[in-house]
This record gives sequence, C-alpha cells and structure tokens, in this order.
Amino acid sequence: MSAANTVRLPTQPELRVLKPSRTPVSKLLGKTEHLLIVVPEKPPVSIWRQLPDGTKLRKIAGKSLAANTLIRSRLANAAGTGITLGKLPGTGSGKKAVSAFERLSFSGRLAADVCGDNPASVAVLVAGFDAVTEAAILESLLLALAAHRFNMPVYKSEPTSRKRLNSVRILKDETGIDVPRILAEANATNLVRWLTSQPPNFLDAKMYLALLRSLAKDKGWKLSFLSEAKLKKAGAGAFLAVSQGNAMRDAGIVHIRYRPKKSAVRPKIALVGKGIIFDTGGNNLKPFKGMLDMHQDMAGSAVAVATLAALTDLEAPFAVDCWLAITENRVSANAYKPRDIVTASNGVSIEVIHTDAEGRMALADTLALAAREQPTAIVDFATLTGSCIAALTERYSGALTNRPTLNELLIDTGRRCGERIWPFPMDHDFDEELRSEVADVMQCAPAGGGDHIQAARFLNRFIPDHTAWVHIDLSSASRKGGLAQVPGEVTGFGARYAINLVLDSHEQLAAAAKG
Repeated sequence: MSAANTVRLPTQPELRVLKPSRTPVSKLLGKTEHLLIVVPEKPPVSIWRQLPDGTKLRKIAGKSLAANTLIRSRLANAAGTGITLGKLPGTGSGKKAVSAFERLSFSGRLAADVCGDNPASVAVLVAGFDAVTEAAILESLLLALAAHRFNMPVYKSEPTSRKRLNSVRILKDETGIDVPRILAEANATNLVRWLTSQPPNFLDAKMYLALLRSLAKDKGWKLSFLSEAKLKKAGAGAFLAVSQGNAMRDAGIVHIRYRPKKSAVRPKIALVGKGIIFDTGGNNLKPFKGMLDMHQDMAGSAVAVATLAALTDLEAPFAVDCWLAITENRVSANAYKPRDIVTASNGVSIEVIHTDAEGRMALADTLALAAREQPTAIVDFATLTGSCIAALTERYSGALTNRPTLNELLIDTGRRCGERIWPFPMDHDFDEELRSEVADVMQCAPAGGGDHIQAARFLNRFIPDHTAWVHIDLSSASRKGGLAQVPGEVTGFGARYAINLVLDSHEQLAAAAKG
C-alpha cells in the first residue's frame, strides 16, 4: 500500500470548550462524565464549601499523606460523575508564584488521570485563587486536556481504543481566558506531534509535500516548491550536497506565504524549519541507537509549519513566510563525503567535515533563500546538535541569536509559556574552530566541544547583517515520558514557544533588526 493511501493530516475534531453558564452547576454536572477540580495546596474550609461534594472531598483529602496526591471520587448523581481533584503544590497564603512549566506539569498529571477514565465530557472548576492565577491554571488545564485527548498515529491491524473527550465545560472563569488562542496553541503542538511521529516510509518527501499542499489549500496559503533542479539553478550547493545521496529525486525546499487579507507586502517574519525526514548520518553512519528515531529529525519543519497554521487561524496582522528544508540524508555511492567542497546559494564555499552534520548544510541554503525576501526577522527551528542536549538535557532547548539584546526576551518567552529555552553565546572567536584552509568555512569542527555554538556560528554566515535572527536548537523535541503537559516521547516542543514569541513580540524582533 502506498504512503499516499495511508497518511493524512489529523482528523480528530477540535476540542469544544464551553464557557460558564447560568445553568445550575448540579444540572450541568448531571450531563458531564467527569469533574476536574483544582484548589490551593492548603485550602481553607470556605473553599471546600464551594465544591460539589466538598465535605466528602475534604475528608478524603485529609487522609492523603502526600501534598501532591490526586484525590478521586464520584458524585452521588444519576450520571455517577467521576471526580479528580488536585492541590496545586506551592500555592496558597504566603506562597510564591508557581512557574508556567510547573503549572503545565501539574495539569498534565491531572489530564492523564481524567483521560484514564476516558470521558466524553469534562467540567473544570478552579477555586481558591486570585483571578490572574485562576486564568493561568485554566489555560494549563485546557492545554493538558487537549494534549492527552489527542489520538496519535497508530498503524495496528486491530483497531485501538480512541480517546472520547470532545468537550470541556468551564464552570467558573473570573477573567475570560482567550480560548481561541489556547486552542490554536494546542492544535499546533498536536500537529507537530502528529507529523514528527509518522514512520519514515510513510512521510517521505513526496508525501510531506502533498500534506503541505493540502494544508496550504485549507489555510489559503501560497505554496511554491523549489525542486532539486530549481535549487541547482539557484546555486544551492549546500542543500544539494545532502540530497544527492537520496534514492529518489523528490527533495527540495518548500516556501509558504501567509498574507493577512492577501496583501502583497514583504514578510515581517520568516519561519525556517529543518525537515530531514530520515537521517542515517550519511557516509559517517550513525550507530543503531543513534539512527533508530531519526524519522523525528524533521521536527523543526513541523514546528515552523504548525506555527504558521496557528498564526493564520488567529489572523496575525502581519505577513509571515515559512521555509522548510525537506530531504533525507542517506548512504549511497552518490552521497556527499568528508572534505568535499560545495558552494551555497549566497556564494559561501564550505568544506565538508562530517556528513552527519547535514542539518546545518540544508539550513544554510534555506536561510539564505529566506533572507532574499527581506524579512525583518528570521526564526529557525532544528533538531540540530547532540551537544545542545548534552548541555541542557531534553528539558530545555537552546537559543542562539545575532542580536544579544534579544536574549532576555527569549528567556522570558519560555518562562511565560512554559516551553523553556536557554541562550548560548555567539562571540566571533568561536569561528576559529571553523577556519578552513581551502574554503570560506568548515561545516563543523573536526574535534572539540560546543558544536551547538559552532553550528550557529556557521549558520550566521547565511544571515544578512541587517536581519535579526534567532536559532532554536530543539533539544526538547522528544523526551522519554513526555514533557510538561504533553504525554509520550514526541513533545511538540517549539510550537507554543514560537507562537508566543512571534505573535506577542514581533515588534521587539523588528526593533532588534534595526539595532
């Protein structure tokens, strides 16, 4: 069976979020299969009185030894509504604020418990917090429920059980949370997870392009595909060095344009993603464990396109371009080799050192081509280096930028949304390790540490000085056991970060370009 007959974009309906109603709570709960409650770590008696079956729940909570133990019960109503109650650690009188990451992680535990009951409908009640904290908790709970109810791709011969959750009723909301924004972020995260989890013989370059065309039609984007033949005319020797070892001639760079109200202005932001759909390491072949999950090496491209989808759904008031470098990195008689010399589309000559450093090669031409459209800022996403994982683990991702004044903004964005990043230095003296005797630059250093920094210094050569650039090395793209509110190994990390950075801080990015 061909990949075209088996791979689709996610078809699960979007989670319905129902806001507070004047209908009595008892009547609403009679039509709800599960009730999710969040209270402070040490709630006063007055809070327990506000809760359905509060007296009973207080007695159960009194028997719990651990502060973070989830409390489970059922309402004595006809529906037998299940209850999951969590006490948010670190909250209450005199406690300091809980971080967004901690809130998401807590919400993920609650969502796992709720979805373990496999309800079709859930009611959410947050009590005992100020309005701002209540809104933040509600946001985290919706993100967590959206992640846990999402049906990931499965290719088993026998049907698997599907998550039934389709609606969430918010029983109380003092501030009016931005539900469309929350759902757009959740949908983007799930789209990244969906694409990144596809088997490599299903999501090949041809199928990826077909899915992107389908998404472009749905979102009203203009999509163009730069095939290998077009890239050869453009002088994109760095990308073509990687793709030349492929069995099929279907690799290329995808360029997608979003324009609000179909305006023809140049892009304010360009999103760039590494789309290595399978990475063997090339002639510098990866070992078994290093190659096993290399179908996930296209996570950066998934983040870029999912971010564009969310910005489109939220009707971002500025133009955005998206560039995706889609190819495999294979072993063959035609594959590129160490000490090859190739020239990128901006005229920079490159001495190849290690064929498993293919991501920076494919991104080099993609960044250079994106820069020709003169965006104010470029943000790229890539599962680029193992050294970034070594430096940060999979809990954080790395950031490097040609505008050091952006570092505080980059950290703060991660703190606010709960997708944590940490910036690294970009000083010019890191170029010393990339000095070549026969070309303008070496692709990577033959030995030594700091490869994530050297990779960024290499990529910086393909960014014009007048363009602000942020490079996100996605150490957190996958993590055993999941991350924050997201279950499973593939985390979807980066989409919410990018949405928060681009949508909320595009003016700061533009200002940095001028600085």
